[in-house]
Amino acid sequence: MIGRLNHVAIAVPDLAAAAEQYRGTLGASVGPAQDEPDHGVTVVFIQLPNTKIELLTPLGADSPIRGFLDKNPSGGIHHMCYEVEDILAARDQLQTRGARVLGSGEPKIGAHGKPVLFLHPKDFNGCLIELEQI
Repeated sequence: MIGRLNHVAIAVPDLAAAAEQYRGTLGASVGPAQDEPDHGVTVVFIQLPNTKIELLTPLGADSPIRGFLDKNPSGGIHHMCYEVEDILAARDQLQTRGARVLGSGEPKIGAHGKPVLFLHPKDFNGCLIELEQI
């Protein structure tokens, strides 16, 4: 069902500093910051030859990332994103297998302009999973 790894997301307390660390220290190709108000985050994507790293930081007081950073003030891996061909079929199949979809269960448009869903971390060894339709 799942396809390739689309990205690994890292929550960071200072987006500009984290982006500069990847750009300056690691020599990575770093994209521009983009606000994602529907998800309560600002993100930057780092392009790698085989995947991407997404740096994310809270956007607004109600950001779901704020709680994560309260528990992990230095930041840390927040989620893994896998590609799927049909997000609704993947959702339905996962739910019949007992996986919990977060939110309303309906896909939202993600940072790449494609439908995404998140799966409960307690169902996946403590790892929040994002599915993105390709």
